[in-house]
Amino acid sequence: MEVSIPGVGECPISISDFGDGYIEMTIRKVGKATEGIDRLDTGDYLYLRGPYGHGFAVDDFHDKHLIIAAGGTGLAPVKSVINYFYENLGLLKEFDILCGFKTSSDILFKSDLDKWAQVFRVEVTVDKADAVEGVAVDLQPKTDSWPSKIGLITNLVPDIKIPLLNETRVIVVGPPIMMKYTVQEFLRRGIAKENIWVSFERKMSCGLGKCGHCKIDETYVCLEGPVFNFSKAQNLLD
Repeated sequence: MEVSIPGVGECPISISDFGDGYIEMTIRKVGKATEGIDRLDTGDYLYLRGPYGHGFAVDDFHDKHLIIAAGGTGLAPVKSVINYFYENLGLLKEFDILCGFKTSSDILFKSDLDKWAQVFRVEVTVDKADAVEGVAVDLQPKTDSWPSKIGLITNLVPDIKIPLLNETRVIVVGPPIMMKYTVQEFLRRGIAKENIWVSFERKMSCGLGKCGHCKIDETYVCLEGPVFNFSKAQNLLD
């Protein structure tokens, strides 16, 4: 969705969940427009246009082993996918959720991670432990989803049990460098590139394929993406 405040600015925000009569967006305060959104109170107005682009075709994952690897705020765009399968248990053969964050203070959707961990395999790792006055804090696993591991999300991939490669589907969402190396790890595990999907969270201005801000070569991410099969995405290089 393109989210705007007149006189302040406009920014593209992923839909992290939706239902009858509502949509949910997870917004990080990083610029003029999002700072303006942060100052709003309940009952204030903002403006939405969209939705634009293509999301995840959940029907393609039915009766498969699905693995989602999300880095940082990359968990937001896949939250609705996870909730879909949480609310429709039995549609997947297996479900692994891998989440990586910079520190435990940066973890998103903690209560949802706890909920998902009751029925799916959920692994959370942080790049480094939080520190107090320069002393690292030991991370003890307080819940099923609380990070008991420290390190990059790529370290979680080799330990995933993948009984049948041809029945496994993978979604990778996060910062570009995280997606690059996480996809490489799944390729090393033998997952075909045609069975991997990524989402390009690029700066989109018009959302209509007119301004060219999101264009890579001849591909408009706002029109054909932001979700791409890796067989296509591997050639989308800036």
